[in-house]
Amino acid sequence: MTTFIALLLAVSMLSGCSNASVTNIKSTPAEFSVSAILAEAKPEAVTYTVELQTVENTAEAEDGTLLVHYKFELPVMTAVRKDGSEILQAANETERAALLIVESFNSQFADWLDRGEFSALAAAAEEDRTWQVLNGGEWIGAYELGLTCDLYQTGELISVAAEYYSYTGGAHPNTSLLAWNFDLTTGQFFTPAILAADGQDFLAAVQEEIVRQANIPLEDGTVPAAGYWEDYEEIAADWSSYAVSFDETGMKVAFSPYEIACYAAGPQVFSLPYELLLPHLSDHGKVILELGTTED
Repeated sequence: MTTFIALLLAVSMLSGCSNASVTNIKSTPAEFSVSAILAEAKPEAVTYTVELQTVENTAEAEDGTLLVHYKFELPVMTAVRKDGSEILQAANETERAALLIVESFNSQFADWLDRGEFSALAAAAEEDRTWQVLNGGEWIGAYELGLTCDLYQTGELISVAAEYYSYTGGAHPNTSLLAWNFDLTTGQFFTPAILAADGQDFLAAVQEEIVRQANIPLEDGTVPAAGYWEDYEEIAADWSSYAVSFDETGMKVAFSPYEIACYAAGPQVFSLPYELLLPHLSDHGKVILELGTTED
């Protein structure tokens, strides 16, 4: 499950600042096939809205000790008719296509609500607490999990930038940056290279910009790249596998702690304005990002 895969990876992370081999937490688009009639459910025919829904839960031991607490902000999409009513059952092909788009989007986040996995996590916390007590240690406190999201939506695009927080004991909590991008014209999640006229050219151009920004001295004179892993340029070449999101200003490529640098360096976020992206985009990419069309 998405949440608990991230949790297990977080638990396995090292507490120090060594260049250890740590599995990356990446935002993989869901595999979901939708009908060819999706063209009938374009945003001009149906309005799609995405709002954040907060879900929260706790687990306690038999003596009332808090074991786990989570609080997640989850994006939820709805499709609305022109009269303002939500589409819950399809009355025609257009509405059937709209519901497919809604299902495609919402299914990506369904695993975050898996109660069976949460029960397993609570059992792990109880085992950890018991071990600490029996071995003279100290139960520092409950496991904490959290997800916060920022939404950006245009007529054709929904971009979700998220921060996942987890504390499951150890020296410090862990933070993972995640992102999902959804094309309303196809009803599918996508990776950034899909927007490009030439995928390899686009990947290389963004890598070059990341490396350039990483070597710009900060106000105190330090160069961020000097503190990155030795192979950071190779990591940057795979930037599209990390947390990539869009907003009003452009595209952001975000690396979580441990992914390109040590924990102490914190997240590393690179902002690329749309002017830089524009020469590398396909016509479809320009439409999705509202940067023009073939008729312009």
